[in-house]
Amino acid sequence: DPDSGDNGLLLYSLVNNQANEFDIDENTGQIFTVSVAGKAGTFYLEVQAEDQGTRRLTARTTVNVTVDPSSSNNIVVVVLNQKINVVERNIAAVKRVLEGKLAWNVYIIDVYSSEFERKARSSTDVTHVKITAFDEANQEVSAEDVKRKLREQKSNIEIELEKIFSTPVTAAIEEAPADSATPELVATIVLGVLLACTLVAFLVYVLFTIKRKRY
Repeated sequence: DPDSGDNGLLLYSLVNNQANEFDIDENTGQIFTVSVAGKAGTFYLEVQAEDQGTRRLTARTTVNVTVDPSSSNNIVVVVLNQKINVVERNIAAVKRVLEGKLAWNVYIIDVYSSEFERKARSSTDVTHVKITAFDEANQEVSAEDVKRKLREQKSNIEIELEKIFSTPVTAAIEEAPADSATPELVATIVLGVLLACTLVAFLVYVLFTIKRKRY
């Protein structure tokens, strides 16, 4: 059997020295995070599989890993005195106001009220908007800096929001829930889904390529 012994032993590695954020188990091909704190976006990892036969054969594939900004530890919650259904209809405009006054890229992570109010979305005048911010270099801005800027720009933000909602608006700051997921956790979850599809196909491709070349 041409795929027995060392010919059938595959070792995995990351190409182009990408081990700052991720690493790989050379025996199983499982990718795991090293450090993605303060980072968000999609990482393109080039993975190589190599057999251990006399004439070593290799194959490569790209695995896309998305780190969700909602996984950040620097989430800030802005509380608006508006009904949740009204805020949801105008969330794009709210985002533009926050970005304009904070001078950072703002991501709206969630818009919510209490569990009861989720069922009756026009029943209350309190809505929570969970945000995180990134600077021009796509580096995460700390929660303390975001809150400081929100306090400095509070009056200006409220004036602009009043134009959107056609009513006086107050924008308060509330701490994010303590159980917010870490970037490593969310990246691992995303990786699990990706690898379930990608690496299986990758292994089939490698084995098929090895067999075809050896025959």
